[in-house]
Amino acid sequence: MGFVPTMGALHEGHLSLIRAARDECDTVVASVFVNPAQFGKGEDLDKYPRDLDRDAKMLEAAGADFIFAPCADDMYGSGHVTYVDPTGFDDTREGRSRPGHFRGVATIVTKLLNIVRPTSAYFGQKDAAQCVLIRRIVSDLDMDGDVQIKVLETMRESDGLAMSSRNAYLTPEERAVAPIVYRALCAAREMYEARFASGRIDVTTEELVEATMGVLETEERVAEVHYVSVDDRKGMLPLDRVGEEGAVISLACVIGSVRLIDNVVLE
Repeated sequence: MGFVPTMGALHEGHLSLIRAARDECDTVVASVFVNPAQFGKGEDLDKYPRDLDRDAKMLEAAGADFIFAPCADDMYGSGHVTYVDPTGFDDTREGRSRPGHFRGVATIVTKLLNIVRPTSAYFGQKDAAQCVLIRRIVSDLDMDGDVQIKVLETMRESDGLAMSSRNAYLTPEERAVAPIVYRALCAAREMYEARFASGRIDVTTEELVEATMGVLETEERVAEVHYVSVDDRKGMLPLDRVGEEGAVISLACVIGSVRLIDNVVLE
């Protein structure tokens, strides 16, 4: 059984995970649940797009056999007191930007895996820290004998923008600007690759951040940069220098009123 957890508002990135599960598994299950536990104060829980009929048609067309679409009371009924609290993840750059977010993610993923009991679960690389977290949960809670976590590459629009449900919030003018997020990350990756091609064995985090910010600062409609972070690939722990072992460089910024995240793997 393959399992693809989603919060609905589906796009091609979600559907690529469904198709991957369809290719590899006898049965494919998708969940649609907007998880209140991973939204912080002032975030977009109330306005997060919800259209289950649309999502169900898309999931069926992509090859899902079953849809699990609980309501919040099903998942967090009265008297619910147990949460999965992943130590250290609030200290990552994404965690510091969204306190409590990873506790909510860890709790809902654990609950969904326990309910659905898949043999494989599929996630997208766009949420890099989340993917690292989920692998830690499965390992630390001894679930790895039951489920294999599979992380697929980020799906992108033709101009490079990472596919995301929140892209729908962008105005046409903001959408035209949004690919700068990926271009900025690519500038850092190109620096890393060029240094190694020239015989250098490492690049400093400061250099990579400067390359990224140099692109972002050319666009005044990037309202705020929450962070540019260079971290190790297994634990999302910050690095001072990146050698041949590689890294993940992640970025979160606000364009208009929309918070966008993306990352590239340096390898």
